Parts: sequence; C-alpha cells; structure tokens
Amino acid sequence: MESVYVETTIISYLVSRPSRDLLVAAHQQITHEWWDRQRPLFECYISEVVVDEIRAGDDKVAQRRMEAAGGSTILGVAARAEALTKVIVESGAIPVQAVRDAAHLAITAVNDIDYLLTWNCRHLANGQIIRAVSAICAARGFRMPVVCTPEELMGV
Repeated sequence: MESVYVETTIISYLVSRPSRDLLVAAHQQITHEWWDRQRPLFECYISEVVVDEIRAGDDKVAQRRMEAAGGSTILGVAARAEALTKVIVESGAIPVQAVRDAAHLAITAVNDIDYLLTWNCRHLANGQIIRAVSAICAARGFRMPVVCTPEELMGV
C-alpha cells in the first residue's frame, strides 16, 4: 500500500464550512471526494507539526479537525527531519516564516513517504520550490515525495 502524508490544509478543508468562494468550494468538494474514495487505498500519516496546526484556533473546530485526522498514524519529528528542515530554510527554498512547510517536506522525505497531499500551493505544491527541495533531499540521500493536491491523487 502506498503512503500519503496528509498536510494540515486537507484536514482544514474537510471540516470547514462550505465556502462562497468558488475555487475554495471546489477544493473542499474535491477534498471530500478524495477522503471518501481514495483515502482507504493509502497508508495515511500526519506529523506532530500537523497536530500542532490543527489544534490551533477555535476549540470546537480544532476538535473536529482532530477527529478527522484520527485514523492517521502520527510521525514524530526526528533529529534528521529537524536537520533537513534547517537546511531547506537556510537554502532559501522556503522562507523562514514558512518553516512548518519546510518541516512537512522534511518529515515526509526522512520517513520515505510516497505522497504529500496539500492545498498549499504557495510553499508546498509549487514546482519551483519542489525542484529546489528535491535537489536538497537527493544531496542528503533522501527521496522527495510526490507533492500533490487531492485532485492530482484521485487514481485512475
């Protein structure tokens, strides 16, 4: 079974109120479709970083996010992932203010996860950033996961 790291935006889209913004509403619908149809086909993981992010904010909404993430295995942030996160940020591939995004990439690479699922197209599902981070990972002996949106991981 292939593995997928479920980044915070996926869980947030699952439990948020339907948006009036057409693009966000479409992403929410696609997220629900992926969660219902494709998720059972993968070994799903989150990390302590995701847990920290989904626990933030309104207590009731945070509880719904935690419940949605409940069936996923939680990966710890090992020293190797912390070191790789630092290298990614220091390289300038991801800005320091987005260090958690660098951590998501590092955790998936260190744990040899097949896919990183996200709607964060600014720092994660971004071809130029992924190219730079892939080179950093390869230089340190890690394989970069395929970073994609639920729409791109809908199967055949």
